Amino acid sequence: MFDAEFQQRIASTQKYVEGRPGVTGIVVRDRVTGAMWRNPAAATHAWACSTPKLAMAVDLLLREDSGQIRLSGHDRQLMHGMLHSSDDEAAHALWNRFGGEAAYEKGFRAHGLADMRFTAEHQHHWGWIQTTPDDLDRLIGFVLDKMPAKHREYLVGELRSVAPNQQWGVWAAGPKALPGNKNGWSDDNDDRSWIVNSVGFAGPGERFTIAIMSNTKVIDKGFEAGVETASGISAALFEGYFR
Repeated sequence: MFDAEFQQRIASTQKYVEGRPGVTGIVVRDRVTGAMWRNPAAATHAWACSTPKLAMAVDLLLREDSGQIRLSGHDRQLMHGMLHSSDDEAAHALWNRFGGEAAYEKGFRAHGLADMRFTAEHQHHWGWIQTTPDDLDRLIGFVLDKMPAKHREYLVGELRSVAPNQQWGVWAAGPKALPGNKNGWSDDNDDRSWIVNSVGFAGPGERFTIAIMSNTKVIDKGFEAGVETASGISAALFEGYFR
């Protein structure tokens, strides 16, 4: 169970979300006590945007461990780029070089993205996956709880030292929370909307995991609205909590 203060923070966060544009799903997990909060939209599908870049890194590291592939120094530079600054070209290169959908899908599902789906309308690659906050919760949990220690340390370090264009969403938990995150964002002109996502951790020892997916339902200033929502959630939950 969450402590009384955190329960109040959850209530305030949900009230905040209800006043924001669109639909926002949230999952928060306390890795020490096992307590979890899933808001009403936690199982709602939305475009994953760039969050599968984290799943790609997990899959590639484990495939190399098993001897299926060998990552070159250049491949590791590409991995850093897609985690540090969400470099799309780096992700495209790693997706194509290491087998595309046929090679990645099984690992994605095994490492957390059990609800993921491709659509007939779009090319099947990392940028056109629909998934849920529940999926992103499982993914970050896999990183922290099931990855070999050397890979966990590497991924935590990457997420905790992201570039300025990634320093929002979970990052808004504040410096005392020692946050790390992988964000994603994209306009969906078919839906006249922006999708803005953030998944990561906060607290000493990466105590809390957070998964946020926001379909703003607006196209004009939708990115800004989504960033404000994701950051506002993390600040409401964690800012000032770690003293």
